[in-house]
Amino acid sequence: MDYERAVGEVWAATRPHIGAGKVADYIPDLICVDPVQFGFAVATVDGELHQVGDAEVPFSIQSISKAFALAHVLGHDDASIWRRVNREPSGTRFNSLIQLEIERGVPRNPFINAGALLVTDQLLADTGDACGALCAFLAAETGNPDLTYDPAMAESETRTGNRNRSLAYLMADFGNVLNPVDEMLDHYFRQCSIMASCVELARAGLVLARHGVRRDGTRLLSKQDARRINAIMLTCGTYDAAGEFAYRVGLPCKSGVGGGILAIVPDRCAIAAWGPGLDEKGNSVTAAMALETFGNVTGLSIF
Repeated sequence: MDYERAVGEVWAATRPHIGAGKVADYIPDLICVDPVQFGFAVATVDGELHQVGDAEVPFSIQSISKAFALAHVLGHDDASIWRRVNREPSGTRFNSLIQLEIERGVPRNPFINAGALLVTDQLLADTGDACGALCAFLAAETGNPDLTYDPAMAESETRTGNRNRSLAYLMADFGNVLNPVDEMLDHYFRQCSIMASCVELARAGLVLARHGVRRDGTRLLSKQDARRINAIMLTCGTYDAAGEFAYRVGLPCKSGVGGGILAIVPDRCAIAAWGPGLDEKGNSVTAAMALETFGNVTGLSIF
């Protein structure tokens, strides 16, 4: 596979559209991000790295962190999370209270906000420090010992996180929360504020491309659990556009409102794309375009 040529074609196709979309405006610190940026990186299971554009610029990974948090929980052999969270596409907005009320405090999947809050809650119960465990994991997988969250971004998340508080307290009212709600929320807001570049995200995503095997050769996940996370990324990882991404990209993806999207090609590579401008569903316009182009050029797809 000529990844270098593919990355060059991604750059040529995407470059004229850099700046498209609208930066997320409901988290104050995201409003300040320059929309005229774009990064793309491919890390292969064989150790190759190919990148273009602003691929080494750190950005707030936001909901992409949810995939790694779920991997950590399942890595603790804690399948009990599936008694608290379902595995179905939501069909409603990622922060819907209505659906959660109707379904008595059990979120549809671990990648909408309510489900991700419970995954963080479980990771906090398992480790005593959910955000710390996640940062340590990402630092090890990326090779960047300084990788951590942005305190200013976390404060911004906290200040504007009333909808997430509502979700958390509603689930607590249904008896589906293990830790004190404020403590769970603190770890969740910091988790979403982790800063990483496309190069770092692609390297971290290799744990799913290698079926659960970490950078040092140890196993975080069983092959079965790695496959299951990829499956949920495909069906639930891009908000209400998962069907569109399956159609256009054909790979498991997890997006975040910071403008990043992580995609996995099992046995081959992990891909990270970033463009701050979002579409109406909350997914990066240029990152989605880049991933679609990459798939068209390489023919890589799970289908």
